[in-house]
Amino acid sequence: MKTSSIILIVLGAFLLIIGFWGCGGYNGLVSADQGVKKVWSNVETNYQRRTDLYNSVIKTIEGSANFEKSTLKEVMEARSKATQIQVDINDPASLAAYQKAQANLQGSFSRLMAVAENYPNLKTTDAFRDFQAQIEGTENRINVARQDYNKAIEDYNLRVKKFPGVILARLFGYNEKPFYKADEGTEKAPQIDFNIK
Repeated sequence: MKTSSIILIVLGAFLLIIGFWGCGGYNGLVSADQGVKKVWSNVETNYQRRTDLYNSVIKTIEGSANFEKSTLKEVMEARSKATQIQVDINDPASLAAYQKAQANLQGSFSRLMAVAENYPNLKTTDAFRDFQAQIEGTENRINVARQDYNKAIEDYNLRVKKFPGVILARLFGYNEKPFYKADEGTEKAPQIDFNIK
């Protein structure tokens, strides 16, 4: 066999190996990217469930005579803002804006629930009691969905940043994605004061 034939065979084998590696690596990036999108969809689904529950309790509260309308209006405005934000999971700023809107909605709703405690007729309605039980489960689902999202982001980012995958990632435009972060200030322990007089 001639030397040129051996070189062509070796070169052909090398190109074939590179081709298989490239296809496998690219398909892995596509799968990881789709996995992130699926898990993010689960996060949004759980937030939608919470919004739907909030809508139900708002209607229940609206029917309660003499309820503090300013608190209810605040929740309705926060709900409207939270549902208007479109998230691009590749953009840390849009993810942060979404998180902030969801935190504002949750905070205003917490204030609404505190005010609702002063209305015994409201607290005894079946719809209100059902809501209180369902919202706890929904908050747990949201937490699990955010953890699943961060795990999918970790797996994806490792594929995008580790060698040799980083070569294909840059070649095909796959970039690192942001994690879902805790709300600002949650790293501090809450101050609890039981100084009741």
